[in-house]
Amino acid sequence: MNFNVSNKPLSVFSFSSLTDIVMLLVIFFLLTSQFVIHTGVKVKLPGSRINEKSETTRLIVTATSEGAIYIGSEQIGIDRLSEKLRELNEESKENNLIIRADKTVQIDLVIKIIDAGKSIGIAKFTIETEREK
Repeated sequence: MNFNVSNKPLSVFSFSSLTDIVMLLVIFFLLTSQFVIHTGVKVKLPGSRINEKSETTRLIVTATSEGAIYIGSEQIGIDRLSEKLRELNEESKENNLIIRADKTVQIDLVIKIIDAGKSIGIAKFTIETEREK
């Protein structure tokens, strides 16, 4: 048997396999981006049967079950909350404060967060919830 062996490079490159891989990656990232949750502090949000998607904003205050208050991932005291919110509000010019409070947080702490927001002129407040099962 006589086999012909050629070591010549391919003159035409087939992009079909590369296209398949790119499409699979696009589908993977589109699907997994739906599962991205807020980074930072973990809290158990209260449940609600009607859960609307809130607007994205930089003004997000998180209150944990221990009573700690966070803006983003930075822990801040209740006494410095209004000045930190004022700094963020001057940068972003947004008028919506999203409150992510653990479901065991006392209402008194949530009222203090709202008061800090009202003191700098924020008029809209959103309490973030998760959908009940």
